Amino acid sequence: MSLINGNINESIDILDRGFQYGDGVFETIEVLNGKPLFLDRHLSRLEKGCKNLLIPAPDVVKLTDEALQLSADVSHAVLKLIVTRGTGGRGYRQPSPITPTRVLTLFPFPDFPEYFSTQGISTRFCHHRLASNPPLAKIKHLNRLDQIIARAEWQDESIQEGIMLDYQGQVIEGTMSNLFMVKDSVIYTPILSDCGVAGIVREIIIEIIKQQMLQFYEQKIGIATLLTADEIFVTNSIIGIWPVKQLQEFEYGIGAMTRNLQEKYQAIRLDRKK
Repeated sequence: MSLINGNINESIDILDRGFQYGDGVFETIEVLNGKPLFLDRHLSRLEKGCKNLLIPAPDVVKLTDEALQLSADVSHAVLKLIVTRGTGGRGYRQPSPITPTRVLTLFPFPDFPEYFSTQGISTRFCHHRLASNPPLAKIKHLNRLDQIIARAEWQDESIQEGIMLDYQGQVIEGTMSNLFMVKDSVIYTPILSDCGVAGIVREIIIEIIKQQMLQFYEQKIGIATLLTADEIFVTNSIIGIWPVKQLQEFEYGIGAMTRNLQEKYQAIRLDRKK
């Protein structure tokens, strides 16, 4: 089921700039027991993304009402929220006035095996790399061609995620996730000043780390550094936290730090469904 500009609909105008140019932003939100989890955080990031792209942000109250309307009586699903610059003629010049299009769609929740969370996943490095683009770094814009090309590099069902680098060879993120590593009880995550998406769960994990006064650094991480990690885990709003048990031919244990953060995140997530 979809709501397009507040109305039940399944069709979008072919002149919409989201379709024509990928001119917009989106959020992917877990719905649990009728509630979109961390909706306030998602709407805040959506608003920041609109600001970066010079798109008038939709009314937060209206978006909240529509998200709750779609999510009501749903036990477990994925809510995708898209805002585009709206319709316009051919060419890159923005329409005047700008009338954004908002689309909210419910999808079935992915049937991921439980052991991805408990026993870990297998990963690989991707050949395709992320270009530096500071003005678009961190926001979740609709242009996801880098991730699509990278994800097309493997069909092996035993690999659950691909790790992406930038053109300087620095580790940035997974194709669908953010990445953390632990070395000697210190937690690290790649800095996203030039590229990458600043995920909602990444944000929450960093807050948990700081609340627990754990040693933490957001910095550049090279391949060699990542491969020497004691623990690696990836995060996003749908998977939560998945430990990495294998990267290329290297194997990793699921350590106490990862388990601790899984437990803390799960407690916050379940509290949000009440």
